[in-house]
Amino acid sequence: MKKFSVNLKSYFDRTDKVFWFISISISIYSLLLLLSVSRNSNFSYFKTQLVSVIVGYIGAYLITKSDYRVIANYWYIVAGICLFLIVCTFVFGTSVTGNSGVDAKAWIKLPGGVTFQPSELAKIGFIITFSKHLSEVKDKDELKSIKQLAFLGMHAIVPIALTHLQGDDGAAIIFSFMFLFMAFAAGVQLRYFVGLFVAGVVSIPFLWNYVLADYQKQRLLSQLNPESDPLGIGFQQSQGKLSIGSGKIFGQGLFHGPRVGYGSVPIQQSDFIFSVAGEELGFIGCIIIVLLLLAMFLRTLKIAFDSSDNMGSYMCFGFLGMVVSQTVFNLGMCLGLLPVIGVTLPFFSAGGSSAACLYLGLGLVQSVYMQRYDDNLAHREKHE
Repeated sequence: MKKFSVNLKSYFDRTDKVFWFISISISIYSLLLLLSVSRNSNFSYFKTQLVSVIVGYIGAYLITKSDYRVIANYWYIVAGICLFLIVCTFVFGTSVTGNSGVDAKAWIKLPGGVTFQPSELAKIGFIITFSKHLSEVKDKDELKSIKQLAFLGMHAIVPIALTHLQGDDGAAIIFSFMFLFMAFAAGVQLRYFVGLFVAGVVSIPFLWNYVLADYQKQRLLSQLNPESDPLGIGFQQSQGKLSIGSGKIFGQGLFHGPRVGYGSVPIQQSDFIFSVAGEELGFIGCIIIVLLLLAMFLRTLKIAFDSSDNMGSYMCFGFLGMVVSQTVFNLGMCLGLLPVIGVTLPFFSAGGSSAACLYLGLGLVQSVYMQRYDDNLAHREKHE
């Protein structure tokens, strides 16, 4: 028992305890919100999320017991598993039809009625494989090579295209931002980002006519005039804003929000979990969510800058790109500033696949921190 205690202390001494504290605080907050959502539901989002969080922390712990550089050396296995699982959705996948014509075939049904969304695991796989790819190009000083930049772009296009074909454009958008964050962190020249932006603007007519589905066009048009269809395409968003506004400064009390109890906001446990915090905990509760996520972003950024090598830094920026973009798009949806695109609020929204895989990302960031700690310790011992 004493040996176990010593090993446990040694393990936590090597980790970023501030980062653990932030993530655990977020986990507790999320579980409380989902416990409230579950009180008048036949399905316990709380229990599902609790299991996912536990599984996620176990996965994060296992990753921190490994060197992220060793994990990255097996990038081809990681890529193969993620690609195989996503391709499986086209054959064995389950379609989930949501509001306003959404029809995404992005889930695989497992025994026991449990569903798994491979794109969530693929986000973590992309962090690993793209960090490895970027670091090799950077180490060879080939980031200015058009050929190498094209290969990097092709690397990113694979998950973006596959998730788009699944009908999960929310995931495709997040992959795009992960790519941008990581490429920027590696030092890809600004002119290429400007070129991508110009190309995106020029391609708008093509995307509108040949890529966007009818329900996506309706959402974009509805965003320009939110009150045009309050009982149809704009119903979820308008109800979400009503719930947030009803909480005022301090909210109506955790487990006491009447709109939460009646399920007034469609998919409030997932895409619109922010409305639950707004109604029951008010402006203060919403600000706490924002501050907790901001603290996680800033801590991840610090670990990225302190990393022992480029690869570790890119992994942190990949995780940062994922959670920052999801946060911005989700809060934008809930506040009526952006169209609804089915992006969840990281760590807060219900979703077993999403929650568990996000914690794997936490494990990668912690591994980067721990290897820096070990490298510094080894350096000091060598010179003593």
